[in-house]
Amino acid sequence: MNRPHTLWISLLLAAALSLPALAADEEEAPENDEETTESYTEYVEMTPSFVTHVGEPTERPAYLKADVSLRVGTETAKAAIETHMPRLRHELVMLFGEQTDLDALSGHQGQQAVRQAARDRMNQVLEEQQTGEEIVDVLFTSFVIQR
Repeated sequence: MNRPHTLWISLLLAAALSLPALAADEEEAPENDEETTESYTEYVEMTPSFVTHVGEPTERPAYLKADVSLRVGTETAKAAIETHMPRLRHELVMLFGEQTDLDALSGHQGQQAVRQAARDRMNQVLEEQQTGEEIVDVLFTSFVIQR
């Protein structure tokens, strides 16, 4: 009678001792590939602020002042952006100057469209320069139109 009792205690003790090892294995094994991918984010501020004309040319021009930051997903993207900053700024100045519908530009959808166009244009520059880098997002940290 003592022997089955000792067997159960031995089995329970063995199971208890193996639980920390099993728990450690479960923590190390990811459930899917998304968890194994390290996400990297860095922001590159484009300074100084952009100040340029917008809208149709009239006697009283309208101006846009925008502060822009770029979100990148790799450590090496920042260096590529800094190397090509004059060209990237040029693309944004041209894009802002092409905006003729000030009412649309003042609204959320208009600003979203400009953000998307800015990202596309700047990524095209990085592609043309064969940097292998890309801008993940364009953020307007300020966006003011003076009419």
